[in-house]
Amino acid sequence: MTSQVSSPAEQADGAVVGEQRKPAGVKDVHRLDRVIIRFAGDSGDGMQLTGDRFTSETASFGNDLSTLPNFPAEIRAPAGTLPGVSSFQLHFADHDILTPGDAPNVLVAMNPAALKANIADVPRGAEIIVNTDEFTKRALQKVGYAASPLDDGSLDGYSLHRVPLTTLTVEALKDFGLTRKEAERSKNMFALGLLSWMYHRPTEGTEKFLKSKFAKKPEIAAANIAAFRAGWNFGETTEDFAVSYEVAPATTAFPTGTYRNISGNLALSYGLVAASRQADLPLFLGSYPITPASDILHELSRHKNFGVRTFQAEDEIAGIGAALGAAFGGSLAVTTTSGPGVALKSETIGLAVSMELPLLVLDIQRGGPSTGLPTKTEQADLLQAMFGRNGEAPVPIVAPCTPADCFDAAIEAARIALTYRTPVMLLSDGYLANGSEPWRVPDIDELPDLTVQFAQGPNHTLEDGTEVFWPYKRDPQTLARPWAIPGTPGLEHRLGGIEKQDGTGNISYDPANHDFMVRTRQAKIDGIDVPDLEVDDPHGARTLVLGWGSTFGPITAAVRRLRASGESIAQAHLRHLNPFPRNLGAVLKRYDRVVIPEMNLGQLATLVRAKYLVDAHSYNQVNGMPFKAEQLATALKEAIDG
Repeated sequence: MTSQVSSPAEQADGAVVGEQRKPAGVKDVHRLDRVIIRFAGDSGDGMQLTGDRFTSETASFGNDLSTLPNFPAEIRAPAGTLPGVSSFQLHFADHDILTPGDAPNVLVAMNPAALKANIADVPRGAEIIVNTDEFTKRALQKVGYAASPLDDGSLDGYSLHRVPLTTLTVEALKDFGLTRKEAERSKNMFALGLLSWMYHRPTEGTEKFLKSKFAKKPEIAAANIAAFRAGWNFGETTEDFAVSYEVAPATTAFPTGTYRNISGNLALSYGLVAASRQADLPLFLGSYPITPASDILHELSRHKNFGVRTFQAEDEIAGIGAALGAAFGGSLAVTTTSGPGVALKSETIGLAVSMELPLLVLDIQRGGPSTGLPTKTEQADLLQAMFGRNGEAPVPIVAPCTPADCFDAAIEAARIALTYRTPVMLLSDGYLANGSEPWRVPDIDELPDLTVQFAQGPNHTLEDGTEVFWPYKRDPQTLARPWAIPGTPGLEHRLGGIEKQDGTGNISYDPANHDFMVRTRQAKIDGIDVPDLEVDDPHGARTLVLGWGSTFGPITAAVRRLRASGESIAQAHLRHLNPFPRNLGAVLKRYDRVVIPEMNLGQLATLVRAKYLVDAHSYNQVNGMPFKAEQLATALKEAIDG
């Protein structure tokens, strides 16, 4: 879905109820500037689909938005249990927003487990919609409720809506000839219809989606559409919902353009395709499925029309081996993985460093170590990306900061890899990969020219006048070696993992040559041209908050809150983590205090302290969830006061 919107309106990340109006013949309508909704239920209740559809309609309506899908690692945890709870949080607004929100204004709980797993995040006064059909004695006992929270007074501080979603759905579908179990599966569409009525969301897109999704089973499509419409009508007619709400489009939040909703993994996929077209190279992905990176493989496999070739290998090592072979053959080569896969790929990354071939390694980080938390987010692979190979094997590191920014980060990683003939690590994470936000579709002429010149003939003259091809004769500006396509007459050369002689590429065990080659490879990475670090400091602050990757949204939201309350604080965010921007040291020394929030135990802080001898303070979280803006604002206020 795309929408046309037209300069950022910075507002504090807080909901405000606006004026009320009552059109003739309908219920009251309250205007809000933002809303946070969380759908929660069993992993078989379709909460991700429900949230995705609500998000798509919200995007088409023109609101700014940010999402946080949260699902269990188990393929199918026991129904009705806490480990099996799946949720989807959506924050949408009439102004520029940066995070999925700290706490939901509305919780839709499909069963007792969903209520218990999420109630701690719900502030008093918020609305809770529960599927009363699921609050049976057995279901309550399964999650440790001694008595029903619907009756014991524990929810008195909330606006509680008791809705028999299952019963209403089955009744709405009684004429469709479905079994009760089949009809019950549509209760998520009933809930979606109800919420769509509550917040005046468009409906055409969802109905069109259902017809397409179940095109081969039109009776199922019709049943889901009927359930969706029944939910809408229930909201319209029931006395339990006295008001509905409007959140106007974010018409002043962004520059004019065509926008669509996009997730981080989808943006990475599109960025890779765009980079291959700008470089005029075929795109090759060698990959092994792993959460949360698999969606990139799935998406790129759909784009053979753009010259994309995808190879699902038998394991991580085979995936990167195939990608490195494709790089040798002249493709824009990519491999995708998460932390455990990076560990397995490390030897081949080192081989790519030695062979000096362009290769993109996309690490969609998740909780670790080992298998860790496969479906939860973390930023704990930075030091692995920096040093996780034997020997001196430096690689550039790029990190996107938002889901939409993944598109630009992919193109930047490709630029570095192709220009400097090196593998590049791109560090996204589960929060960015699965989260979504509006993305302005760029014009082709806005994208950089990544055209590559392959070696065409001899590049060196021997003392006797013979012209030869030296595979390790370097560009004096970039220190990149020539890229010769196999089969080009006269450019036969040897490549491998054993140390090479400078220039000729012949095997060499000479100590002085090895020292020279190690230092040259490091100098090539150190010399990569990256933009200076930009600092947002409108008031001459004494405290700087420095971030990288997906902490951008929570940090920026926290900074906005502090500035709105009269505090002075500076903010800077790193995209390039190796090499660092050349002005980073000077920036850090301008401030009395530097705070670095990370979803790890202080990895960037360790690098910054070691390189610049700055007493950077860490603020860390490793619970598998992104920072909350209020949490960061409190920590940063303490740093300012300290």
